[in-house]
Amino acid sequence: MTPQPIRKSLRIIGIDPGLRRTGWGVIEVEGNRLGFVGCGSVEPPDDRPLASRLLAIHEGLAAVLGNFKPEEAAVEQTFVNKDGVATLKLGQARGVAMLAPAMFGIAVSEYAPNLVKKTVVGAGHADKHQIAVMLKILLPKAEPPSRDAADALAIAITHAHHRQSAALLKKMVGA
Repeated sequence: MTPQPIRKSLRIIGIDPGLRRTGWGVIEVEGNRLGFVGCGSVEPPDDRPLASRLLAIHEGLAAVLGNFKPEEAAVEQTFVNKDGVATLKLGQARGVAMLAPAMFGIAVSEYAPNLVKKTVVGAGHADKHQIAVMLKILLPKAEPPSRDAADALAIAITHAHHRQSAALLKKMVGA
């Protein structure tokens, strides 16, 4: 199903997956206007076993999804780094971040970190400070409590700008 242009208000959640902190940010889009709805992070205790931390991420995101009722979701893709074990664990957190909205019947899109930076800042290698500055311009009411929440808002904004091309690509590749 190809998403239609936004004529009515549409609520989007962006999710920045992580084992220590999974950021989330919810925006509302109407036409070209972006509105801040909420943001925060799910922070499972570091001393818990991996399975318990993944469960805490799922439960936290499920609560956010239930409270804010987004209609579409976007998750940042994992980049592979030199530490394979860390990349694998991040991939597990990312799987949970994709599963939670899917369990609510919400379509999930994925975006590369460089595309998120390019969309929000205009440069694919922007730093966290540049993202924060642009978020203040794009969503003046937003006060993200962490970098993860700020990144999640940036992911939601990226989805708002690229959602139709992402849906077309999914349709073409049969994803």
